[in-house]
Amino acid sequence: MRWNLAPKQNLETVTHLSQALGIDPLLSSLLAQRGITTFDQAKRFFRPSLEELHDPFLMQDMDLAVKRIQEAIKAQENILVYGDYDVDGTTSVALLSSYLKSYYPKVATYIPDRYAEGYGVSYKGIDYAQDNDITLIIALDCGIKAIEKVAYASKKGIDFIICDHHRPGAKLPKAVAVLDPKRDDCSYPYKELCGCGVGFKLIQALGSKRGQTIEDLLLYLDLVATAIGADIVPVTGENRVLAYYGLKVINSNPRVGYQAILKQVNKTTLTITDVVFIIAPRINAAGRMKHGNHAVSLLVETDPQSAAQWASEIELFNADRKDADKQITKEALVQITQASEQENSTTVVYKEHWHKGVIGIVASRLIETYYRPTLVFTKSGDKLAASARSVKGFDVYNALEGCAQYIEQFGGHKYAAGLTLQEKDYPDFKAQFEKVVSQTIDPKLLSPEINIDAQLDLVDITPKFHRILKQFAPFGPGNRQPVFMTQNLKDTGYGKCVGADKTHLRLTVKQVNSSAIVGIGFGLGDKKDTACANTPFKAVYCIDENQWQGNVSLQLRIKDIQPS
Repeated sequence: MRWNLAPKQNLETVTHLSQALGIDPLLSSLLAQRGITTFDQAKRFFRPSLEELHDPFLMQDMDLAVKRIQEAIKAQENILVYGDYDVDGTTSVALLSSYLKSYYPKVATYIPDRYAEGYGVSYKGIDYAQDNDITLIIALDCGIKAIEKVAYASKKGIDFIICDHHRPGAKLPKAVAVLDPKRDDCSYPYKELCGCGVGFKLIQALGSKRGQTIEDLLLYLDLVATAIGADIVPVTGENRVLAYYGLKVINSNPRVGYQAILKQVNKTTLTITDVVFIIAPRINAAGRMKHGNHAVSLLVETDPQSAAQWASEIELFNADRKDADKQITKEALVQITQASEQENSTTVVYKEHWHKGVIGIVASRLIETYYRPTLVFTKSGDKLAASARSVKGFDVYNALEGCAQYIEQFGGHKYAAGLTLQEKDYPDFKAQFEKVVSQTIDPKLLSPEINIDAQLDLVDITPKFHRILKQFAPFGPGNRQPVFMTQNLKDTGYGKCVGADKTHLRLTVKQVNSSAIVGIGFGLGDKKDTACANTPFKAVYCIDENQWQGNVSLQLRIKDIQPS
Protein backbone atom coordinates (compact mmCIF):
# COMPACT_ATOMS: atom_id res chain seq x y z
CA MET A 1 0.00 0.00 0.00
CA ARG A 2 1.07 3.58 -0.69
CA TRP A 3 0.99 5.80 2.40
CA ASN A 4 0.12 9.43 1.71
CA LEU A 5 0.52 11.84 4.61
CA ALA A 6 -1.64 14.96 4.27
CA PRO A 7 0.29 18.23 3.96
CA LYS A 8 0.42 20.45 7.04
CA GLN A 9 -2.36 23.03 7.28
CA ASN A 10 -1.84 26.77 7.60
CA LEU A 11 -0.41 27.34 11.10
CA GLU A 12 -2.28 30.64 11.64
CA THR A 13 -5.64 29.01 10.74
CA VAL A 14 -4.96 26.00 12.97
CA THR A 15 -3.88 28.19 15.92
CA HIS A 16 -6.90 30.49 15.55
CA LEU A 17 -9.33 27.54 15.40
CA SER A 18 -7.65 25.82 18.31
CA GLN A 19 -7.99 28.93 20.52
CA ALA A 20 -11.56 29.72 19.39
CA LEU A 21 -12.78 26.18 20.03
CA GLY A 22 -10.53 25.30 22.98
CA ILE A 23 -9.33 22.08 21.35
CA ASP A 24 -6.02 20.37 20.57
CA PRO A 25 -4.24 21.91 17.52
CA LEU A 26 -4.17 18.46 15.92
CA LEU A 27 -7.99 18.39 15.96
CA SER A 28 -8.05 21.91 14.48
CA SER A 29 -5.75 20.67 11.74
CA LEU A 30 -8.21 17.85 10.95
CA LEU A 31 -11.00 20.44 10.67
CA ALA A 32 -8.91 22.61 8.34
CA GLN A 33 -8.31 19.56 6.11
CA ARG A 34 -12.09 19.37 5.76
CA GLY A 35 -12.33 23.00 4.70
CA ILE A 36 -13.49 24.18 8.14
CA THR A 37 -11.51 27.28 9.04
CA THR A 38 -13.84 29.48 11.13
CA PHE A 39 -15.68 29.14 14.41
CA ASP A 40 -19.09 29.33 12.66
CA GLN A 41 -18.15 26.61 10.15
CA ALA A 42 -16.96 24.41 13.02
CA LYS A 43 -20.19 25.02 14.90
CA ARG A 44 -22.23 23.91 11.85
CA PHE A 45 -19.97 20.87 11.42
CA PHE A 46 -20.21 19.70 15.04
CA ARG A 47 -23.88 20.66 15.45
CA PRO A 48 -25.63 20.02 12.11
CA SER A 49 -28.92 21.91 11.95
CA LEU A 50 -32.16 21.01 10.19
CA GLU A 51 -32.28 24.65 9.08
CA GLU A 52 -29.42 23.82 6.70
CA LEU A 53 -31.74 21.59 4.62
CA HIS A 54 -32.56 23.22 1.29
CA ASP A 55 -36.02 24.18 0.08
CA PRO A 56 -37.25 21.10 -1.85
CA PHE A 57 -38.91 23.35 -4.45
CA LEU A 58 -35.44 24.42 -5.62
CA MET A 59 -35.31 21.03 -7.35
CA GLN A 60 -36.34 21.11 -11.01
CA ASP A 61 -39.91 19.74 -11.54
CA MET A 62 -40.69 19.48 -7.80
CA ASP A 63 -43.73 21.74 -8.23
CA LEU A 64 -44.98 19.49 -11.06
CA ALA A 65 -44.49 16.33 -8.98
CA VAL A 66 -46.39 17.74 -6.00
CA LYS A 67 -49.20 19.03 -8.21
CA ARG A 68 -49.63 15.64 -9.94
CA ILE A 69 -49.72 13.74 -6.61
CA GLN A 70 -52.26 16.21 -5.21
CA GLU A 71 -54.41 15.71 -8.32
CA ALA A 72 -54.18 11.93 -7.99
CA ILE A 73 -55.32 12.06 -4.38
CA LYS A 74 -58.16 14.45 -5.18
CA ALA A 75 -59.35 12.20 -8.02
CA GLN A 76 -58.98 9.04 -5.86
CA GLU A 77 -56.47 7.49 -8.31
CA ASN A 78 -54.45 4.40 -7.46
CA ILE A 79 -50.76 5.25 -6.95
CA LEU A 80 -47.86 2.81 -7.32
CA VAL A 81 -44.59 3.52 -5.48
CA TYR A 82 -41.89 1.71 -7.49
CA GLY A 83 -38.26 1.22 -6.44
CA ASP A 84 -35.15 -0.79 -7.10
CA TYR A 85 -34.33 -3.92 -5.05
CA ASP A 86 -31.21 -2.62 -3.27
CA VAL A 87 -31.02 -0.71 0.03
CA ASP A 88 -31.49 2.71 -1.55
CA GLY A 89 -34.49 1.50 -3.57
CA THR A 90 -36.27 -0.44 -0.83
CA THR A 91 -35.78 2.28 1.80
CA SER A 92 -37.11 4.83 -0.74
CA VAL A 93 -40.23 2.76 -1.35
CA ALA A 94 -40.77 2.23 2.38
CA LEU A 95 -40.33 5.97 3.01
CA LEU A 96 -42.67 7.35 0.32
CA SER A 97 -45.34 4.65 0.56
CA SER A 98 -45.61 4.87 4.35
CA TYR A 99 -45.76 8.67 4.17
CA LEU A 100 -48.51 8.68 1.53
CA LYS A 101 -50.45 5.94 3.34
CA SER A 102 -50.45 8.08 6.48
CA TYR A 103 -53.16 10.19 4.82
CA TYR A 104 -54.21 8.39 1.61
CA PRO A 105 -55.04 4.67 1.42
CA LYS A 106 -54.89 3.92 -2.32
CA VAL A 107 -51.14 3.35 -2.48
CA ALA A 108 -49.42 0.13 -3.59
CA THR A 109 -45.71 -0.74 -3.75
CA TYR A 110 -43.65 -2.57 -6.36
CA ILE A 111 -40.10 -3.89 -6.30
CA PRO A 112 -38.91 -5.60 -9.52
CA ASP A 113 -37.60 -9.13 -9.30
CA ARG A 114 -33.82 -9.03 -9.67
CA TYR A 115 -33.84 -12.16 -11.83
CA ALA A 116 -37.07 -11.98 -13.85
CA GLU A 117 -37.03 -8.21 -14.47
CA GLY A 118 -33.58 -6.88 -13.68
CA TYR A 119 -32.62 -3.39 -12.59
CA GLY A 120 -34.91 -0.37 -12.84
CA VAL A 121 -38.32 0.23 -14.34
CA SER A 122 -39.70 -2.89 -16.07
CA TYR A 123 -42.44 -3.56 -18.61
CA LYS A 124 -43.79 -6.17 -16.21
CA GLY A 125 -44.13 -3.51 -13.51
CA ILE A 126 -46.03 -1.23 -15.88
CA ASP A 127 -48.32 -4.10 -16.90
CA TYR A 128 -48.94 -4.77 -13.20
CA ALA A 129 -49.96 -1.13 -12.81
CA GLN A 130 -52.37 -1.37 -15.76
CA ASP A 131 -53.91 -4.62 -14.44
CA ASN A 132 -54.56 -2.90 -11.09
CA ASP A 133 -56.04 0.33 -12.49
CA ILE A 134 -53.02 2.36 -11.39
CA THR A 135 -52.67 5.67 -13.22
CA LEU A 136 -49.63 7.15 -11.49
CA ILE A 137 -46.26 5.46 -10.88
CA ILE A 138 -43.66 7.19 -8.70
CA ALA A 139 -40.27 5.59 -9.45
CA LEU A 140 -37.50 5.96 -6.86
CA ASP A 141 -33.77 5.32 -7.24
CA CYS A 142 -34.35 4.39 -10.89
CA GLY A 143 -36.02 5.62 -14.07
CA ILE A 144 -33.70 8.38 -15.26
CA LYS A 145 -32.91 6.40 -18.42
CA ALA A 146 -36.27 4.61 -18.79
CA ILE A 147 -37.27 6.52 -21.93
CA GLU A 148 -38.98 3.60 -23.74
CA LYS A 149 -40.64 2.32 -20.54
CA VAL A 150 -42.14 5.70 -19.69
CA ALA A 151 -43.42 6.03 -23.28
CA TYR A 152 -44.92 2.51 -23.01
CA ALA A 153 -46.70 3.50 -19.78
CA SER A 154 -47.95 6.74 -21.33
CA LYS A 155 -49.69 4.77 -24.11
CA LYS A 156 -51.53 2.87 -21.38
CA GLY A 157 -52.68 6.08 -19.70
CA ILE A 158 -50.17 5.78 -16.84
CA ASP A 159 -48.19 8.83 -15.73
CA PHE A 160 -44.68 8.70 -14.25
CA ILE A 161 -42.91 10.78 -11.63
CA ILE A 162 -39.21 9.90 -11.49
CA CYS A 163 -37.09 10.45 -8.35
CA ASP A 164 -33.53 9.45 -9.20
CA HIS A 165 -29.96 10.43 -8.42
CA HIS A 166 -28.07 8.60 -11.17
CA ARG A 167 -26.53 10.45 -14.08
CA PRO A 168 -29.08 11.21 -16.83
CA GLY A 169 -28.44 10.26 -20.44
CA ALA A 170 -28.60 12.70 -23.37
CA LYS A 171 -32.43 12.69 -23.18
CA LEU A 172 -34.81 12.59 -20.23
CA PRO A 173 -37.88 10.34 -20.13
CA LYS A 174 -41.15 12.14 -20.94
CA ALA A 175 -42.48 11.85 -17.41
CA VAL A 176 -44.79 14.33 -15.67
CA ALA A 177 -41.82 15.24 -13.45
CA VAL A 178 -38.18 14.16 -13.32
CA LEU A 179 -36.57 14.88 -9.97
CA ASP A 180 -32.81 14.39 -10.20
CA PRO A 181 -30.31 16.90 -8.82
CA LYS A 182 -27.80 15.69 -11.45
CA ARG A 183 -29.95 17.04 -14.29
CA ASP A 184 -28.00 19.69 -16.20
CA ASP A 185 -30.91 22.12 -15.88
CA CYS A 186 -31.46 21.50 -12.14
CA SER A 187 -30.14 24.31 -9.93
CA TYR A 188 -30.70 22.40 -6.65
CA PRO A 189 -27.73 23.43 -4.43
CA TYR A 190 -26.71 19.90 -3.35
CA LYS A 191 -26.04 17.33 -6.07
CA GLU A 192 -25.08 14.23 -4.05
CA LEU A 193 -28.40 13.04 -2.60
CA CYS A 194 -29.09 9.30 -2.74
CA GLY A 195 -32.40 8.02 -4.18
CA CYS A 196 -33.98 7.90 -0.73
CA GLY A 197 -32.75 11.47 -0.18
CA VAL A 198 -34.61 12.61 -3.32
CA GLY A 199 -37.67 10.73 -2.02
CA PHE A 200 -37.34 12.60 1.28
CA LYS A 201 -37.22 15.96 -0.53
CA LEU A 202 -40.49 14.94 -2.22
CA ILE A 203 -42.23 14.20 1.09
CA GLN A 204 -40.75 17.42 2.49
CA ALA A 205 -42.41 19.30 -0.40
CA LEU A 206 -45.71 17.40 0.01
CA GLY A 207 -45.59 17.99 3.78
CA SER A 208 -45.06 21.74 3.37
CA LYS A 209 -48.33 21.92 1.38
CA ARG A 210 -50.05 20.07 4.25
CA GLY A 211 -48.76 22.45 6.94
CA GLN A 212 -46.09 20.03 8.19
CA THR A 213 -42.66 21.14 9.35
CA ILE A 214 -39.39 19.25 9.10
CA GLU A 215 -39.86 18.08 12.72
CA ASP A 216 -43.01 16.23 11.61
CA LEU A 217 -40.91 14.22 9.12
CA LEU A 218 -37.95 13.33 11.33
CA LEU A 219 -39.15 9.75 11.90
CA TYR A 220 -38.44 8.99 8.20
CA LEU A 221 -34.78 9.98 8.45
CA ASP A 222 -33.69 6.56 9.76
CA LEU A 223 -34.39 5.22 6.27
CA VAL A 224 -32.52 8.11 4.63
CA ALA A 225 -29.46 7.62 6.87
CA THR A 226 -29.42 3.90 6.01
CA ALA A 227 -29.53 4.64 2.27
CA ILE A 228 -26.81 7.32 2.56
CA GLY A 229 -24.50 4.81 4.28
CA ALA A 230 -25.31 1.88 1.99
CA ASP A 231 -25.15 3.80 -1.29
CA ILE A 232 -21.73 5.27 -0.47
CA VAL A 233 -22.71 8.85 -1.30
CA PRO A 234 -20.68 11.74 0.19
CA VAL A 235 -21.46 12.47 3.84
CA THR A 236 -21.16 16.21 3.27
CA GLY A 237 -23.57 19.15 3.12
CA GLU A 238 -27.21 18.10 3.18
CA ASN A 239 -26.36 14.39 3.38
CA ARG A 240 -24.42 15.01 6.60
CA VAL A 241 -27.45 16.71 8.18
CA LEU A 242 -29.80 13.94 7.04
CA ALA A 243 -27.43 11.19 8.24
CA TYR A 244 -26.79 12.93 11.59
CA TYR A 245 -30.50 13.21 12.43
CA GLY A 246 -31.29 9.81 10.90
CA LEU A 247 -28.80 8.16 13.26
CA LYS A 248 -30.43 9.97 16.18
CA VAL A 249 -33.77 8.39 15.17
CA ILE A 250 -32.19 4.93 14.81
CA ASN A 251 -30.61 5.21 18.27
CA SER A 252 -33.49 6.83 20.15
CA ASN A 253 -36.68 5.69 18.44
CA PRO A 254 -35.93 2.96 15.87
CA ARG A 255 -38.77 1.69 13.70
CA VAL A 256 -40.13 -1.72 14.60
CA GLY A 257 -38.30 -3.41 11.72
CA TYR A 258 -34.95 -2.04 12.86
CA GLN A 259 -35.65 -3.14 16.42
CA ALA A 260 -36.24 -6.68 15.10
CA ILE A 261 -32.91 -6.69 13.22
CA LEU A 262 -30.97 -5.28 16.17
CA LYS A 263 -32.43 -7.84 18.57
CA GLN A 264 -30.95 -10.60 16.44
CA VAL A 265 -27.45 -9.10 16.51
CA ASN A 266 -27.63 -7.86 20.11
CA LYS A 267 -26.62 -4.29 19.26
CA THR A 268 -28.01 -1.06 20.67
CA THR A 269 -26.17 2.17 19.77
CA LEU A 270 -25.26 2.36 16.08
CA THR A 271 -22.79 4.46 14.10
CA ILE A 272 -23.13 4.95 10.34
CA THR A 273 -20.52 2.16 9.98
CA ASP A 274 -22.78 -0.18 11.99
CA VAL A 275 -25.70 0.76 9.73
CA VAL A 276 -23.57 -0.11 6.68
CA PHE A 277 -22.35 -3.46 8.07
CA ILE A 278 -25.36 -4.61 10.13
CA ILE A 279 -28.62 -3.17 8.79
CA ALA A 280 -27.78 -2.61 5.10
CA PRO A 281 -26.54 -6.15 4.26
CA ARG A 282 -29.70 -7.64 5.75
CA ILE A 283 -31.99 -5.31 3.79
CA ASN A 284 -29.94 -6.07 0.67
CA ALA A 285 -29.99 -9.83 1.30
CA ALA A 286 -33.75 -9.97 0.68
CA GLY A 287 -33.39 -8.64 -2.89
CA ARG A 288 -30.24 -10.65 -3.50
CA MET A 289 -31.48 -14.07 -2.36
CA LYS A 290 -35.29 -13.91 -2.56
CA HIS A 291 -37.19 -10.68 -3.29
CA GLY A 292 -36.88 -7.02 -2.30
CA ASN A 293 -40.54 -7.05 -1.19
CA HIS A 294 -39.42 -8.81 2.00
CA ALA A 295 -37.23 -5.83 2.88
CA VAL A 296 -40.02 -3.30 2.25
CA SER A 297 -42.41 -5.40 4.35
CA LEU A 298 -39.93 -5.39 7.25
CA LEU A 299 -39.27 -1.65 6.96
CA VAL A 300 -42.94 -0.62 7.01
CA GLU A 301 -44.09 -3.22 9.59
CA THR A 302 -45.56 -1.78 12.81
CA ASP A 303 -46.37 -5.04 14.63
CA PRO A 304 -43.34 -6.33 16.63
CA GLN A 305 -44.33 -9.99 16.22
CA SER A 306 -44.66 -9.75 12.43
CA ALA A 307 -41.44 -7.73 12.24
CA ALA A 308 -39.60 -10.43 14.21
CA GLN A 309 -40.81 -13.00 11.67
CA TRP A 310 -39.67 -10.87 8.68
CA ALA A 311 -36.31 -10.22 10.38
CA SER A 312 -35.79 -13.89 11.06
CA GLU A 313 -36.46 -14.77 7.37
CA ILE A 314 -34.08 -12.02 6.25
CA GLU A 315 -31.41 -13.33 8.64
CA LEU A 316 -31.58 -16.67 6.79
CA PHE A 317 -31.30 -14.90 3.43
CA ASN A 318 -28.23 -13.09 4.77
CA ALA A 319 -26.62 -16.37 5.87
CA ASP A 320 -27.26 -17.82 2.38
CA ARG A 321 -25.81 -14.68 0.83
CA LYS A 322 -22.60 -15.05 2.88
CA ASP A 323 -22.19 -18.69 1.79
CA ALA A 324 -22.74 -17.86 -1.89
CA ASP A 325 -20.39 -14.88 -1.72
CA LYS A 326 -17.62 -17.00 -0.18
CA GLN A 327 -17.95 -19.83 -2.70
CA ILE A 328 -18.13 -17.60 -5.82
CA THR A 329 -15.15 -15.49 -4.67
CA LYS A 330 -13.13 -18.70 -4.30
CA GLU A 331 -14.09 -19.88 -7.83
CA ALA A 332 -13.39 -16.44 -9.34
CA LEU A 333 -9.89 -16.29 -7.81
CA VAL A 334 -9.13 -19.74 -9.29
CA GLN A 335 -10.37 -18.55 -12.70
CA ILE A 336 -8.10 -15.48 -12.63
CA THR A 337 -5.07 -17.61 -11.71
CA GLN A 338 -5.78 -20.25 -14.37
CA ALA A 339 -6.21 -17.60 -17.08
CA SER A 340 -2.89 -16.00 -16.03
CA GLU A 341 -4.52 -12.56 -16.01
CA GLN A 342 -2.95 -11.31 -12.78
CA GLU A 343 -1.00 -8.61 -14.67
CA ASN A 344 -4.02 -7.14 -16.49
CA SER A 345 -5.33 -3.66 -15.73
CA THR A 346 -8.81 -5.16 -15.22
CA THR A 347 -10.47 -8.21 -13.73
CA VAL A 348 -13.32 -9.70 -15.79
CA VAL A 349 -14.67 -13.13 -14.78
CA TYR A 350 -17.74 -15.16 -15.76
CA LYS A 351 -19.54 -18.37 -14.86
CA GLU A 352 -23.12 -18.96 -15.84
CA HIS A 353 -24.21 -20.53 -12.53
CA TRP A 354 -22.97 -17.70 -10.27
CA HIS A 355 -25.74 -16.20 -8.16
CA LYS A 356 -26.73 -12.86 -9.66
CA GLY A 357 -27.58 -11.51 -6.23
CA VAL A 358 -24.01 -11.57 -4.94
CA ILE A 359 -21.83 -10.76 -7.97
CA GLY A 360 -21.50 -7.13 -6.84
CA ILE A 361 -20.15 -8.22 -3.47
CA VAL A 362 -17.79 -10.68 -5.19
CA ALA A 363 -16.48 -7.86 -7.42
CA SER A 364 -15.62 -5.88 -4.28
CA ARG A 365 -13.91 -8.95 -2.76
CA LEU A 366 -11.79 -9.45 -5.89
CA ILE A 367 -10.60 -5.84 -5.66
CA GLU A 368 -9.26 -6.67 -2.19
CA THR A 369 -6.94 -9.24 -3.87
CA TYR A 370 -6.31 -7.75 -7.33
CA TYR A 371 -6.70 -4.01 -6.97
CA ARG A 372 -8.18 -2.94 -10.32
CA PRO A 373 -11.54 -2.19 -12.02
CA THR A 374 -13.53 -5.42 -11.79
CA LEU A 375 -16.53 -7.00 -13.53
CA VAL A 376 -18.22 -10.21 -12.45
CA PHE A 377 -20.60 -11.77 -15.00
CA THR A 378 -23.28 -14.43 -14.70
CA LYS A 379 -26.01 -15.79 -16.96
CA SER A 380 -29.35 -14.00 -16.68
CA GLY A 381 -32.01 -15.48 -18.95
CA ASP A 382 -30.57 -15.48 -22.47
CA LYS A 383 -28.10 -12.67 -21.67
CA LEU A 384 -25.11 -12.06 -19.44
CA ALA A 385 -25.42 -9.64 -16.53
CA ALA A 386 -22.52 -8.08 -14.65
CA SER A 387 -21.74 -5.95 -11.65
CA ALA A 388 -18.84 -3.53 -11.98
CA ARG A 389 -16.76 -2.10 -9.14
CA SER A 390 -13.86 0.30 -9.41
CA VAL A 391 -10.74 1.40 -7.58
CA LYS A 392 -10.38 4.80 -5.96
CA GLY A 393 -9.94 7.59 -8.48
CA PHE A 394 -11.08 5.68 -11.59
CA ASP A 395 -14.48 6.21 -13.24
CA VAL A 396 -15.72 2.78 -14.31
CA TYR A 397 -18.95 4.28 -15.70
CA ASN A 398 -16.92 6.28 -18.25
CA ALA A 399 -14.89 3.18 -19.09
CA LEU A 400 -18.10 1.25 -19.81
CA GLU A 401 -19.24 4.06 -22.11
CA GLY A 402 -16.08 3.32 -24.10
CA CYS A 403 -17.37 -0.26 -24.59
CA ALA A 404 -20.94 0.76 -25.46
CA GLN A 405 -20.94 -1.06 -28.82
CA TYR A 406 -20.98 -4.41 -26.97
CA ILE A 407 -23.39 -3.46 -24.16
CA GLU A 408 -27.18 -3.73 -24.31
CA GLN A 409 -27.93 -1.76 -21.17
CA PHE A 410 -25.94 -0.20 -18.36
CA GLY A 411 -26.23 2.34 -15.57
CA GLY A 412 -24.66 3.34 -12.30
CA HIS A 413 -22.02 5.56 -10.73
CA LYS A 414 -18.32 6.34 -10.92
CA TYR A 415 -17.42 3.39 -8.67
CA ALA A 416 -20.28 0.91 -9.19
CA ALA A 417 -22.36 -0.03 -12.22
CA GLY A 418 -24.45 -2.82 -13.70
CA LEU A 419 -24.77 -3.98 -17.29
CA THR A 420 -26.15 -6.64 -19.62
CA LEU A 421 -24.87 -7.94 -22.96
CA GLN A 422 -25.28 -10.83 -25.39
CA GLU A 423 -23.14 -13.89 -24.62
CA LYS A 424 -21.58 -13.79 -28.10
CA ASP A 425 -20.23 -10.29 -27.35
CA TYR A 426 -18.53 -11.28 -24.07
CA PRO A 427 -15.00 -11.97 -25.49
CA ASP A 428 -14.98 -8.72 -27.52
CA PHE A 429 -16.35 -6.73 -24.59
CA LYS A 430 -13.72 -8.18 -22.24
CA ALA A 431 -10.91 -7.25 -24.65
CA GLN A 432 -12.33 -3.76 -25.20
CA PHE A 433 -12.78 -3.11 -21.46
CA GLU A 434 -9.14 -4.10 -20.82
CA LYS A 435 -8.04 -1.84 -23.69
CA VAL A 436 -10.06 1.19 -22.52
CA VAL A 437 -8.95 0.88 -18.90
CA SER A 438 -5.28 0.19 -19.64
CA GLN A 439 -5.16 3.25 -21.94
CA THR A 440 -6.91 5.63 -19.55
CA ILE A 441 -5.99 4.62 -15.99
CA ASP A 442 -3.09 6.23 -14.15
CA PRO A 443 -0.89 3.21 -13.25
CA LYS A 444 -0.53 4.38 -9.65
CA LEU A 445 -4.29 3.89 -9.19
CA LEU A 446 -3.68 0.14 -9.54
CA SER A 447 -2.08 -0.05 -6.11
CA PRO A 448 -4.17 0.85 -3.07
CA GLU A 449 -3.32 3.92 -1.08
CA ILE A 450 -3.98 5.02 2.47
CA ASN A 451 -4.48 8.72 3.01
CA ILE A 452 -3.17 9.64 6.44
CA ASP A 453 -4.56 12.74 8.16
CA ALA A 454 -1.79 13.22 10.72
CA GLN A 455 1.07 11.73 12.70
CA LEU A 456 0.22 11.02 16.31
CA ASP A 457 1.97 9.78 19.46
CA LEU A 458 0.12 7.30 21.65
CA VAL A 459 0.28 9.67 24.65
CA ASP A 460 -1.95 12.08 22.69
CA ILE A 461 -4.80 9.53 22.55
CA THR A 462 -6.68 10.77 25.60
CA PRO A 463 -10.38 10.33 26.45
CA LYS A 464 -10.95 14.06 25.72
CA PHE A 465 -9.19 13.81 22.34
CA HIS A 466 -11.35 10.84 21.38
CA ARG A 467 -14.55 12.46 22.71
CA ILE A 468 -14.08 15.38 20.29
CA LEU A 469 -12.92 13.06 17.49
CA LYS A 470 -16.20 11.13 17.79
CA GLN A 471 -18.08 14.35 17.02
CA PHE A 472 -16.55 14.39 13.53
CA ALA A 473 -19.07 11.61 12.75
CA PRO A 474 -21.09 10.56 10.82
CA PHE A 475 -18.27 9.39 8.59
CA GLY A 476 -18.31 8.49 4.93
CA PRO A 477 -17.02 9.74 1.55
CA GLY A 478 -16.05 13.41 1.88
CA ASN A 479 -15.72 13.05 5.66
CA ARG A 480 -13.74 9.88 6.28
CA GLN A 481 -12.92 8.73 9.78
CA PRO A 482 -9.54 10.35 10.62
CA VAL A 483 -6.56 8.10 9.93
CA PHE A 484 -3.36 8.43 11.97
CA MET A 485 0.19 7.17 11.71
CA THR A 486 2.45 6.41 14.65
CA GLN A 487 6.19 5.69 14.43
CA ASN A 488 8.43 3.57 16.68
CA LEU A 489 5.82 1.20 18.02
CA LYS A 490 6.73 -2.03 19.78
CA ASP A 491 4.54 -5.00 20.53
CA THR A 492 4.61 -5.85 24.24
CA GLY A 493 4.86 -9.58 23.59
CA TYR A 494 1.17 -10.40 23.26
CA GLY A 495 0.91 -10.15 19.47
CA LYS A 496 -0.89 -13.05 17.81
CA CYS A 497 -2.98 -14.04 14.82
CA VAL A 498 -6.68 -14.40 15.64
CA GLY A 499 -9.94 -15.40 13.98
CA ALA A 500 -11.18 -18.77 12.77
CA ASP A 501 -8.62 -18.84 9.93
CA LYS A 502 -5.98 -16.77 11.80
CA THR A 503 -6.02 -14.02 9.17
CA HIS A 504 -6.38 -11.14 11.65
CA LEU A 505 -3.67 -9.66 13.87
CA ARG A 506 -4.14 -8.61 17.49
CA LEU A 507 -1.38 -6.54 19.09
CA THR A 508 -0.76 -4.71 22.34
CA VAL A 509 1.57 -1.84 21.44
CA LYS A 510 3.39 0.99 23.16
CA GLN A 511 5.91 3.74 22.54
CA VAL A 512 8.58 4.97 24.90
CA ASN A 513 6.80 6.90 27.71
CA SER A 514 3.33 5.72 26.68
CA SER A 515 0.83 3.28 28.12
CA ALA A 516 0.05 0.11 26.15
CA ILE A 517 -2.98 0.07 23.86
CA VAL A 518 -4.61 -2.81 21.99
CA GLY A 519 -4.68 -2.80 18.20
CA ILE A 520 -6.60 -5.09 15.84
CA GLY A 521 -5.65 -5.45 12.17
CA PHE A 522 -8.32 -7.23 10.14
CA GLY A 523 -6.74 -9.27 7.35
CA LEU A 524 -3.24 -8.32 8.54
CA GLY A 525 -2.18 -11.73 9.81
CA ASP A 526 0.68 -11.73 7.30
CA LYS A 527 2.17 -8.67 9.07
CA LYS A 528 2.83 -10.60 12.30
CA ASP A 529 6.53 -11.09 11.58
CA THR A 530 7.00 -7.34 11.05
CA ALA A 531 5.07 -6.38 14.20
CA CYS A 532 6.35 -9.09 16.53
CA ALA A 533 10.05 -9.13 15.70
CA ASN A 534 10.95 -7.05 18.77
CA THR A 535 12.02 -4.21 16.48
CA PRO A 536 10.21 -0.85 16.04
CA PHE A 537 7.52 -0.57 13.40
CA LYS A 538 5.05 2.07 12.27
CA ALA A 539 1.31 1.65 11.83
CA VAL A 540 -1.60 3.43 10.18
CA TYR A 541 -4.88 3.22 12.06
CA CYS A 542 -8.21 4.70 13.13
CA ILE A 543 -9.15 5.07 16.80
CA ASP A 544 -12.19 3.04 17.82
CA GLU A 545 -14.05 2.09 20.96
CA ASN A 546 -14.02 -1.55 21.97
CA GLN A 547 -17.03 -2.70 23.99
CA TRP A 548 -16.53 -5.96 25.87
CA GLN A 549 -18.63 -7.29 28.76
CA GLY A 550 -19.89 -3.83 29.63
CA ASN A 551 -16.43 -2.20 29.56
CA VAL A 552 -15.50 0.42 26.98
CA SER A 553 -11.85 1.02 26.05
CA LEU A 554 -10.04 2.73 23.19
CA GLN A 555 -8.32 0.57 20.60
CA LEU A 556 -6.49 1.03 17.31
CA ARG A 557 -8.11 -0.39 14.16
CA ILE A 558 -4.89 -0.98 12.25
CA LYS A 559 -4.96 -0.56 8.47
CA ASP A 560 -1.33 -1.30 7.62
CA ILE A 561 2.07 -1.93 9.20
CA GLN A 562 5.58 -1.22 7.92
CA PRO A 563 9.03 -1.44 9.54
CA SER A 564 10.07 1.90 11.11
